[in-house]
Amino acid sequence: MSKSKNAQRLLRKPRIRKKISGTEVRPRLVVYRSNQHVYAQLVDDVNGVTLASASTQVLNKDGETLKANKDSATKVGKAIAEAALAKKIDSCVFDRSGYIYHGKVKALADGAREAGLKF
Repeated sequence: MSKSKNAQRLLRKPRIRKKISGTEVRPRLVVYRSNQHVYAQLVDDVNGVTLASASTQVLNKDGETLKANKDSATKVGKAIAEAALAKKIDSCVFDRSGYIYHGKVKALADGAREAGLKF
C-alpha cells in the first residue's frame, strides 16, 4: 500500500531541514500549503524566532479574497519580501518543506524574488 502525498512530504521534510538553517542575517523562508491557504514565514533558527510572516489568510483581511492558487502564492511571496526588506533582510534560505518546487511553491518563490528578496 502506498503512502499519501502528505506522508511522503513529511518523510522528505527532515532531509531538507538537516541541510539548511536560518540565521538572523540570512533567515529561512518556510513555505506551507494547506487546501485553502498558502503561508510563508522567515525564521531565525539560531534564536528560534519568527521574524516575519505572510499568508493568504492575513491578506484576505485587507479586502481581497485569496484562495490557494498560483496568483495568491505570488502575492504572499511579494508580501513576505516586503516584510523582510522592512526589517533590513535582503537574503534568505528557501525551505520548500518537502513540497515539489513547482506550481504554488515556485510562484511564491518567484514573487519573493520579484519583490527584491535574494535566495
